[in-house]
Amino acid sequence: MNDFAPLATQTPAEHPFAPFVRILGKGKRGARNMTREEAREAMGMILDEQVEDTQLGAFLMLLRHKEESPEELAGFTEAVRERLTAPPIAVDIDWPTYAGKKRHLPWYLLAAKCLAQNGVRVLMHGGGAHTAGRLYSEQLLDVLGIAQCRDWPSVEQAMERHNIAFIPLGNWAPQLQRMIDLRNTLGLRSPIHSLARILNPLGARCGLQSIFHPGYQSVHRDASSLLGDHAIVIKGDGGEVEINPDTISHLYGTTDGQPWDEEWPALSERRHVKPATLNPQQLIDIWKGDLHDSYPQLALISTIALALRGLGVPRLEAFSQAEQYWEQRDKSI
Repeated sequence: MNDFAPLATQTPAEHPFAPFVRILGKGKRGARNMTREEAREAMGMILDEQVEDTQLGAFLMLLRHKEESPEELAGFTEAVRERLTAPPIAVDIDWPTYAGKKRHLPWYLLAAKCLAQNGVRVLMHGGGAHTAGRLYSEQLLDVLGIAQCRDWPSVEQAMERHNIAFIPLGNWAPQLQRMIDLRNTLGLRSPIHSLARILNPLGARCGLQSIFHPGYQSVHRDASSLLGDHAIVIKGDGGEVEINPDTISHLYGTTDGQPWDEEWPALSERRHVKPATLNPQQLIDIWKGDLHDSYPQLALISTIALALRGLGVPRLEAFSQAEQYWEQRDKSI
């Protein structure tokens, strides 16, 4: 009895997604960046679930090793936006929050809350807790009175009531969330962490982006320029949209496809000592005025000013307006 399978006599057809893996992985001399159109088509196939899991893992890790180009990020973004079914909801600031904080508390949450109290409509979105030792937005929304919504109608209601809403990535782009969740399987973050920051799903007037790793800020700015978006990219504290007042902040901006740059000086003459532990109660204490600490005060004011800068307010005026917003905030939670 012959236990061997019959020998194939015909060459099997190549999977339609295989060419995209080959573009990225064909050796040191053969590999190249994808064009914008190729990236859009590849991401479209992934979102339409026309890709095998082995292909997806290979594709994501080859991209991670190579590092994404602006054209690739722009093409990926176009594929996602083409498949979104969000209603027209007016938003001023798109505020992605995917990194989590480990050195300082997420003071940016109070900055966003303060902006909302002053009529600035803020959409926040994130991908959940994925790295041990970090504090994520989703863990603090209820404590700070920021609505966590599960669908776009709920976002619209929260915007009408409070000018601010948070929606998890998994509720509006579940395929992207699945790819983010592969981090613990693949052992590395995938480029989806970068992509999620650019998406601006509701077409806000300005998208704020924070990229911690040097060199990536200009890539993100260039991708947003290709898309014709208005965006500001910074190296935020811990990878979140939050100005570190102890260092010089470089703003990588783009408006109507044209890049611009702006440098903000450090606000403190010497670096603050980072706290030994992160105590979320201090977020409430700072908001209510029961605790006074120079680092969060400076981080809050400058982050509020960053958002106002994104809405077209000149830097000095943005800082003055930010201080006014903070002083006049409603201190109830």
